[in-house]
Amino acid sequence: MKKIVIIGEHCTDKFVYCKVERLSPEAPVPILNPVSKTENKGMAGNVYQNIIALDNSADVRLINQLEKITKKRYVDLKSNHIFLRVDSGENKITPFKMNAEIENLIKNSDIVIVSDYNKGFLDNGDLWNIAHLAKLSILDTKRKLTSDVASKFSFIKLNESESNNNKHLNFKNIIVTLGSKGATYNGELIPQNYPQQTIDVSGAGDTFVAAFALKFFETLEERPSIEYANEIASIVVSKRGVVTPY
Repeated sequence: MKKIVIIGEHCTDKFVYCKVERLSPEAPVPILNPVSKTENKGMAGNVYQNIIALDNSADVRLINQLEKITKKRYVDLKSNHIFLRVDSGENKITPFKMNAEIENLIKNSDIVIVSDYNKGFLDNGDLWNIAHLAKLSILDTKRKLTSDVASKFSFIKLNESESNNNKHLNFKNIIVTLGSKGATYNGELIPQNYPQQTIDVSGAGDTFVAAFALKFFETLEERPSIEYANEIASIVVSKRGVVTPY
């Protein structure tokens, strides 16, 4: 049984799907008529859900902030266009605190995934300590990284925009996801071999990280693990909302 620890900000993702049939007479804005709603775990919570979906025998622990963060999206049912997203609960986050229990949990885990949305839960010192303690550490982050932090992780997953924000880094442990194109690793493009019609990219990065972590732990090979992560991520982008592949 794999022992996996996920550390990072957790949220509740809410989607309100609406019919949009006319503009408001009061202002040039569409009138949204809600017809259905979904709610699920997001951010680090979505990584957790994806790990469980891909390997329900894994022993998974989630360490996240105390505060409740909510992301509420208002979406056109027909086009899946997001008209509005309202975020709440992230103005003041209680910082992560390492203790003996968490330290032992990290040391004794097979995989540690850090889902860092840079909202105040983790700082650079926390990231360095977590990576230092972990056997296999994978970082998915929104922040501009320092070289000393980046060098400590086994792998770092960035999207194209995040990669542009970290051009000062020159490490071989960085995977850059490129959506339908696939991902780059160590200067090589690993293409998406299972392209799907993209409906919604929300949460696809979480799926990629979960799939890559599980496959790499099994194979210890980067390319097959990235190919697998590409494949699994292509499944979720063909669905509405933040979802798991199975």
